[in-house]
Amino acid sequence: LCCECGQFHLVLDNHLYNFQDEVDDELICHICLQPLLQPMDTPCGHTYCFRCLENFMQEYSFCPMDRKKLSFQQCHKSSLLVRNLLDKLIVLCPFKAECQQSMQRCELEAHLQHRCPGFRKYKSELQRKKSPISKGKEDPPAKGDTNTPKDPEVPGGGPSLVAESSGAAVVSLGTAEPGLVNPAFEETEEGENLPQRTSLVAETTTIEIHLEDPEEELGMRIVGGKDTPLGNIVVQEVLRDSVIAADGRIAPGDHILEVNGVNISSVTHCQAVSFLRHPGPVLHLLVLQEKGFSTKTAQQDSTSASREVIHVTLVKRERSEPLGIKLIRKTEEAGIFILDLLEGGLAAKNGKLSRNDRVLSINGQDLRQGTPEAAAQIIQSTESRVNFVLLRQPGVQLPEAAEDGSSSHSSGSSSGDSPVQHRRHLHHRHYRPKATYHKDVSHGYLSHEKTVAIKKEPKESLGITIGGGRDNKNRLPIYVTSVQPIGCLFRDGRIKRGDILLSINGIDLTRLNYYEAVSALKSNAASHSVTLKALEMVAVNCTEPSLDMKEQTFSSSPLWITWLGLPGYLHYCQDIVLSKGNLESWGFSIVGGFEESKGNQPFFIKTIVPGTPAFRDRKLKCGDEIVAVNGVPAMGMSNSELIPMLKEQRNKVTLTVVSWPGSLV
Repeated sequence: LCCECGQFHLVLDNHLYNFQDEVDDELICHICLQPLLQPMDTPCGHTYCFRCLENFMQEYSFCPMDRKKLSFQQCHKSSLLVRNLLDKLIVLCPFKAECQQSMQRCELEAHLQHRCPGFRKYKSELQRKKSPISKGKEDPPAKGDTNTPKDPEVPGGGPSLVAESSGAAVVSLGTAEPGLVNPAFEETEEGENLPQRTSLVAETTTIEIHLEDPEEELGMRIVGGKDTPLGNIVVQEVLRDSVIAADGRIAPGDHILEVNGVNISSVTHCQAVSFLRHPGPVLHLLVLQEKGFSTKTAQQDSTSASREVIHVTLVKRERSEPLGIKLIRKTEEAGIFILDLLEGGLAAKNGKLSRNDRVLSINGQDLRQGTPEAAAQIIQSTESRVNFVLLRQPGVQLPEAAEDGSSSHSSGSSSGDSPVQHRRHLHHRHYRPKATYHKDVSHGYLSHEKTVAIKKEPKESLGITIGGGRDNKNRLPIYVTSVQPIGCLFRDGRIKRGDILLSINGIDLTRLNYYEAVSALKSNAASHSVTLKALEMVAVNCTEPSLDMKEQTFSSSPLWITWLGLPGYLHYCQDIVLSKGNLESWGFSIVGGFEESKGNQPFFIKTIVPGTPAFRDRKLKCGDEIVAVNGVPAMGMSNSELIPMLKEQRNKVTLTVVSWPGSLV
């Protein structure tokens, strides 16, 4: 037990405190996720605890937040003003059973040494156990009462109340889930007499589907993959009269974590498509499903000042072993919480996690603004030890964070009050965006423009079939669905399945609907010579699933990730207007945005919650790219810029999106 803070922690780790009130995020260390101790400033403007930064810099040579090059010698103590603000934070005495005193953090050590009856009682019991009366065989159980740093550890590497080292709380620098800070679930509070708040319930489900014909398509479209900002594989659409639709248990927005026992939460989009297109006679899926909002009880709405940070480690015997934890996301406070512990599960047997604990981080990955699917992915990908950092307020709901109640009063239909007013507003929509509107991002595919000029007989067919057209529900460009073994293009060999057709004999095809494109191709095919301009999509570090006979039957459309590689001038934008009540959330989550290490990444819709405005509208889909909010371009923004724009829209918001069809499996 530390005599300075009155809590158990390793000698080299920071002190632990029970703070009376929510501490401003500006005073939090983004390595240990606790209020700063001995704060140190970096040249790039970030602040960390002395010990956290010192330990981090022993392994890395960059800033944990923006990954700029950094050495510990370049850092210096924070100003006296900042240190005084931190020292004056109000903390509770850790011996709450015997002492209910609160004081400034800098006064806690003196309180423990001279005034605390609980600490006095602890020292007396410790002396009694150390007396010669105690037998040697009783010593091991008494280890938890000594002052050695190994005291709190459980023998055999089992779960412990303390982290193994401060490194357990380091924010992940290579997370596959950028941009999880998300306002779309949060509500804006107006007035004092509010109805009962609600909680977002999400859980994992195992689904078994027997296939009469293993070669038959499942009938769903998927988006995502570790090579995209979405990270997980997400169901975008379930086709009517399909195998998946007949089963009825999978819905758009579900996250597919496993296929036939294979973890696909961290595979590329192409690999996931391959797994799902060859399921075998029996398909086993592990999916994470958000069930919508459930009403909270009155007990959950009560508040209490007693909070503590807890470190718990669970050890899986094998990678696929479930922990038995149900997680939720709440509308009134960012982050994720433990809804339930399944009886007989690893977490329930451990006994140290509790319902309503807030998950701050798992295996060092910051989840204070996270989602249940992000937590599930981290847990699923962990081989053995799962380290939790939790915030606990026993038995009651955590009080609402101050920042959740927005003070903005903008109408939502205008972006005039936007915090990024300096950005140029867009006045043109529903056609190909200009370069300033959308920056090309390949996502594993690059486009190569080619010109094919061929000589042919007047009556000879081109020998291709096409798909797409601007009358298609996704407003797709014209693309080649097949090259028949008859006709001049098959003989020439340069036009391939999946190519995007730009023009024929100088006639632009990019703005035509399907029937206009068919007519243009037929009329120009009657001449002696044909010149086609086309875009060929070339995979970069991505192996597309082999196009065997089965694949030919249902994958005539290019993969979803292929569409992302199209140049911006071929992207068709549409406006989606959402409306909501004052106490509703928009009901969707986003990922992506500018990051120092990755540059500009598009914003994508990742989740749409049942029963919310986005769900009821039916136009927004998982995998849609947000290119503007109320006419303000999103490209180049970070999460911290786009999120306030979404949060400030009270009752109405206009999202300009590009929607590509998911890959059919």
